[in-house]
Amino acid sequence: MSLVLDAAAQDLLFREARTANSFSDEPVTEEQVQAIYDLVKFGPTAFNQTPLRITLVRSPEARERLVKHMAEGNQAKTAAAPLVSILSADNEFHEELPQLLPHFPQAKDAFFSERPVREQSALVNASLQAAYFIVGVRAAGLAAGPMTGLDFAGVQKEFLDADHTPLMVVNIGKPGENAWFPRSPRLDFDQVVTTV
Repeated sequence: MSLVLDAAAQDLLFREARTANSFSDEPVTEEQVQAIYDLVKFGPTAFNQTPLRITLVRSPEARERLVKHMAEGNQAKTAAAPLVSILSADNEFHEELPQLLPHFPQAKDAFFSERPVREQSALVNASLQAAYFIVGVRAAGLAAGPMTGLDFAGVQKEFLDADHTPLMVVNIGKPGENAWFPRSPRLDFDQVVTTV
């Protein structure tokens, strides 16, 4: 195989990693979340923008408020997960560009002065960062349960503001009993890749 990453790491991050549907009661610490972020913040984005925002739902009151906005099939596992995060896109990310892109601080106004442009860029790049976040959760030896079965407008109103667009909710923790559904098929290389 022509990958540099060893087989155990490939299994941890991809081949054996699955979306968890149940979790143990072992807590996920602030230190673990900090380590995950400190790793995944290096993932590439356009203009080095960082629109992803992570809202950790830790208190029982906040969890109850979130669960009511989840699709019925996602409610029980969201209520029981050791940690739940709401991943959102900050549509005002451009305000940070002078700090994040010091060699081209004028990018803020040159490319992102109009809200629709910012919203599109925030959606694409925060989604990319969300994927890095899920892989980072796996790198920490934890399982992630990303979900888009939720009332997005309700989550935004309950936890965010008009400048933040919810992308997904991710349950995080050590997998519990019967955490996995059977592995679903994936498309083969020739079905996906075209050379021109």
